[in-house]
Amino acid sequence: MKDNRSKEEQIEKLFKKLDTDAGSSGYNLNPDTSFTKSLVRGLLVNQERYGYQSCPCRLASGIKESDLDIICPCDYRDMDLDQYGLCYCALYVDEDIKSGKKPVKPIPDRRLDKKEFKIGNGNMGRATNLKYPIWRCKVCGYLCAREKAPAVCPICQAERERFEIFIDKD
Repeated sequence: MKDNRSKEEQIEKLFKKLDTDAGSSGYNLNPDTSFTKSLVRGLLVNQERYGYQSCPCRLASGIKESDLDIICPCDYRDMDLDQYGLCYCALYVDEDIKSGKKPVKPIPDRRLDKKEFKIGNGNMGRATNLKYPIWRCKVCGYLCAREKAPAVCPICQAERERFEIFIDKD
């Protein structure tokens, strides 16, 4: 019985941390607390299984270097929020979904085929064949790859107009 209580305490602790972090960075967790806590439980299972919190809605390889793009929050969260109002697993949602103005609907998984992204000569070279431009926040230096800059920087809360294209897609 103690073990179940301990797991529930871990879920509650991570849920509160994610909720606080999301709110302070301009994001929203899914308001369906029961559903959201089930995702948090999945993050903890993956933490125990792999040593990192990979997305609970995707299959992880167990090789951290191969799964970096799906460690929560995944690389696709911001693009999904912009286009669909929620991330792939629906842990993060926009204001319309949070307020109930828009329903949660399934969205496609945009996880990139790793073969589409090549790094120069294997060193820290310039990325080629980018699917999206890389944007840089001029205030804090935050970088993200997506079709358009985020509405609000998740680090410093600067607005979209404070972003510049850092590397344009080829």
